[in-house]
Order: sequence, then structure tokens, then C-alpha cells
Amino acid sequence: MKTGISTIVTIMILFLAGSSLLAQKFEQPVLISSAGQSADVKLVKMLAQRQGLNATTVLMAKPDDLTGFKTLVIVPGFSSKGLGAAGISQQDEIERVQSLIKAANNLKIPIVLMHIGGNARRQGQSDSFNQLVADNSKYMLVVKQGDEDGFFSSIASTKNIPLTLVEKIAETAEPLGNLFK
Repeated sequence: MKTGISTIVTIMILFLAGSSLLAQKFEQPVLISSAGQSADVKLVKMLAQRQGLNATTVLMAKPDDLTGFKTLVIVPGFSSKGLGAAGISQQDEIERVQSLIKAANNLKIPIVLMHIGGNARRQGQSDSFNQLVADNSKYMLVVKQGDEDGFFSSIASTKNIPLTLVEKIAETAEPLGNLFK
């Protein structure tokens, strides 16, 4: 019985958090960047273009790149291949993302997390980036497969961050566009 009640309470919290999204809007122009250098950021760029967003993608954005932007979309997910291509270590990437988040927070630029990599971008080294971005986001848009263990749902519930879960990557386009309309 307690499990059923806690499930109902969790569902209600997530529903209310999602409902608050209806009133929450973000402003353009948008800066899109990676946290972990996965190729997922390129898909988010394409989704933003399809929604007609005024968005610029800078894979390794630094604090100075925030000038003129009103929203920061970060796509977390570790890729050793991506880090190798960028010529940086995982620690260098964590430090870059931390400084970008700190600067965004100081400038009052809201952060939107988009996790589209599913299970492939969860656990292990990816979760250090997922946690860092999720803890600092004002909204999360996540493909359900990446939240099978409740990782993002738990953060959203604890920190009262609106969260939208979708079945497939293609289903992230409309909610992304709606954030800015």
C-alpha cells in the first residue's frame, strides 16, 4: 500500500512540475553546447533548426561565448571519441562545463538540459556530466530510455525542475520549440 501511495505522490509531483512548464518560457537567442562532447549536440542543433529557433551551436562554449544569448541549452553525454577529437581530457571538459554553468548562472541565463542519448549516455562517465547539468538546469527534456532508473526524474522532483519525458528523439522537437513560443 505504501508503495502505491508513494507512486501516486511521485506522479502528482511530476505532473505539477510539468504543469508549471506551461507558464515557463525561455527567450532567444539560444546557445547550444555539449557537456562531454557526444555527437548528440549535433542532433539537438538540427531539432532547433527545424523549430525555427534563433540558435547557435558552439561545441566547446566558454563563458565569453554567452554574450548576447538569453538561454543556454546543454546536451550532456560523455564520448571518449568526441573528447579525443577535441584534444581535451575528461577533467578539462568537466572544468569547462563548470565554468560555463557558473557564468550562465551569474548572468542569469537559464540552462535547459536536453538528454537525448538514452542508455548509451547514462551511467559511468556520462553521469558526472548529466548530474552537473541537471543540478543547474531550469528545465529538462529527456528521452525516456535515459531515465529508466529515475535519475532525471529524481533530480527534477527534488529540485522542483520541470521535466518532459518523450519516447523518441524526434519527439523532443516540439517541446523544445514550445519552450520559446
